[in-house]
Amino acid sequence: MKNTPAFCVLVFCWLSGPAFGADSYNIDPAHSTVGFAVTHLVINTVHGKFGEFSGSVTVEGAQLTDAKGVIQTKSIDTGVQMRDKDLRSPNFFDVEKNPTITFQSKKAEKQGDETVLTGEFTMHGVTKEISLPLKLKGPIKDPWGNSRIGLEGKIKLNRKDYGLMYNKTLETGGLVVGDEVEIEINAEGVKSPTK
Repeated sequence: MKNTPAFCVLVFCWLSGPAFGADSYNIDPAHSTVGFAVTHLVINTVHGKFGEFSGSVTVEGAQLTDAKGVIQTKSIDTGVQMRDKDLRSPNFFDVEKNPTITFQSKKAEKQGDETVLTGEFTMHGVTKEISLPLKLKGPIKDPWGNSRIGLEGKIKLNRKDYGLMYNKTLETGGLVVGDEVEIEINAEGVKSPTK
């Protein structure tokens, strides 16, 4: 076959094409939020956020394929200094022993307009596998010529699964702090420079 070398090159390029098409995006903390919500005294929901975090995602075409993130637990902020101090204490996050919350995806599955990333989530020294649904928006070019994507996602976790056990019971039988915590992610990613 006269054109065998050329044919092999074409096949190789076709098979390896998706790898060359993968783009990496770093999370832009200035335009991103990692928030949470938990019930208080059964009758109300308290909202908070983490002020320090980093992360990156990989996108192939219009498909989100990988993500990782690190949250600094000491940066927890509910708007009340005394409560935040308690949340940083051994009663809850014990930030001296557990300075970070981390996520590393292992696989990605497209489901409708979302991508479900399954991976290892570590909080309070406990690692469990979770499935994190994320909606990908973009990419778009910002006014400075950078390629950006948007990410939105929500997930509910039981804090007791991660050893966050502290609580008090009300006279009515309810709990001061709810066990279920909803985490909400709204993030922008900036494409990493091509090497």
